[in-house]
Amino acid sequence: MSKSFMNWSSGKDACYSLLAIKPHLKPELLFTTISKELQRVSMHGLHKSLLEQQAKALNIPLRIAELEKSSSHAAYEKLMQEEMAQLKAQGFETAIFGDIFLEDLKLYRERMLSTVPMEAHFPLWKKDSKILAKEIIKSGIKAIVVCVDGQKLPEDFAGRIYNEQFLNDLPEKIDPCGENGEFHTFCFDGPMFKNPVDFELGGINKSTYPVPKGSESHLTEYVFYFRDLIAKHG
Repeated sequence: MSKSFMNWSSGKDACYSLLAIKPHLKPELLFTTISKELQRVSMHGLHKSLLEQQAKALNIPLRIAELEKSSSHAAYEKLMQEEMAQLKAQGFETAIFGDIFLEDLKLYRERMLSTVPMEAHFPLWKKDSKILAKEIIKSGIKAIVVCVDGQKLPEDFAGRIYNEQFLNDLPEKIDPCGENGEFHTFCFDGPMFKNPVDFELGGINKSTYPVPKGSESHLTEYVFYFRDLIAKHG
């Protein structure tokens, strides 16, 4: 019997996908990438120790691939192809993603997997973001905002709990699920957890990234704010 794995971001959409997915596709593995240098999830800024505690609380094995700091896009794709080939050899046939409406990203994922080959499955695809956001909160999933795009949200949104008040406070043009990268979350509890992930709040770190050449943006750099979460052991 073929097996499936979840492309794991540690956030609310990935967690809700575990509830939304059909029983025969329930993932037997969580797969994610982290920075080898920082030991953190790239766009979430989440430390590996919290990922491991989260997977343990979900009772699903975790597989981590480490990316070098200076990795090019080609190097990233090479690493992913190697990882997918190994998973294929272990009997995994389906990769599950928590994407909602970004067509280019969906096509990219499908193209990458077609060379393995593997199937891609998107349990949240084309759901209305406003409805989905409320469904996630109503489901009992508890998440905290760990990163915000400084061009779209103020710094103090980093570290807020993802709840109805957070949704009400979002500017009108911000997607309530953060699907355009406006913010990222860490899911620390929910109906699929055997226990909450215990952590304490750290400080807010500002990171800047140069705007790619040829971009239509008038900015010279992009600013992101990361709220550090510190794992509490025992």
